[in-house]
Amino acid sequence: MASDEGYHVPVLLAETVENLVTDPNGVYVDGTFGGGGHSKAIFEKLGAHGRLISIDRDPDALANSAQWARERSDRVTLVRGNFGNLPNLLAELEVGPVSGILLDLGVSSHQIDEAQRGFSFMKDGPLDMRMDPERGVPASELVNKLSEVELSRVFRDFGEEPRHRRAANAVAVRRATSAIMTTGELAQTLEEALGRRGKKHPGTKVFQALRIAVNGELDELRSFLDGFSDLLRPGGRVAIISYHSLEDRMVKRAFRDLEPRCRCPREQPVCTCGEPGNLRSIARRAIKPSRGEIGRNSRARSARLRVAEKFVDESNRGEIV
Repeated sequence: MASDEGYHVPVLLAETVENLVTDPNGVYVDGTFGGGGHSKAIFEKLGAHGRLISIDRDPDALANSAQWARERSDRVTLVRGNFGNLPNLLAELEVGPVSGILLDLGVSSHQIDEAQRGFSFMKDGPLDMRMDPERGVPASELVNKLSEVELSRVFRDFGEEPRHRRAANAVAVRRATSAIMTTGELAQTLEEALGRRGKKHPGTKVFQALRIAVNGELDELRSFLDGFSDLLRPGGRVAIISYHSLEDRMVKRAFRDLEPRCRCPREQPVCTCGEPGNLRSIARRAIKPSRGEIGRNSRARSARLRVAEKFVDESNRGEIV
């Protein structure tokens, strides 16, 4: 079994834990357990009465740290599930409002490096990309069954690929001769169609798009953002690490929409919206990894951390500095 360090190197570890854990005896949720690096760092900051609930849809991720969790079973709970279903998961555990919630929206190093998982164009393997290998359909099914128009839309909407039509056409032409079943076949098809521009592989955004589509990642994030503030106790915090603009925009918008501000039309002289908001960001800008961290872990380069806090009460709405 992979070691924790070999399984996944956690990104923005110190910054995340420092900003998230404000009550050592509170209940904290890691909605994307992965290699367990963030969870284990959170646990180290908890007091004797603190509790950690760690969730992941990937059974391999949970199995990798099962022994660690068993040794701390009185204060650590591992749960197989999706963070988009967090209200129901916490209800099943009979857990009320929590002190903090963390999401790391990236793919773990283990998933990328394991060829059989099919996440990366760098290692040839089955074109799968499912974070839960027992559910859903593999990426190969989308690649070979969606129409060219539908593929183009996926590449555009989920990968922000500017040459989405050309990429979709190349896939359609290739599969007309033989089905595209491996990451190597797809990567070669895209490289031949799009060409190299610098060091970045031309299939990067297409692979991202397929992964997001296969796992319903934006839908899951949207479900979480629609109700996460109800899961936080007053003074509780949420920390979300994103890796591309689609996710970061959603998080930024959700935080902004929950901030205290009048939502009435500008021409209306008196506020009647009754929705003052209950959340505030603790930093005006996203927190980015340092140059040193990027040097140690190049996959941290695109990471962005946003943290927000739920108001303690109506009188506690001054600006956080």
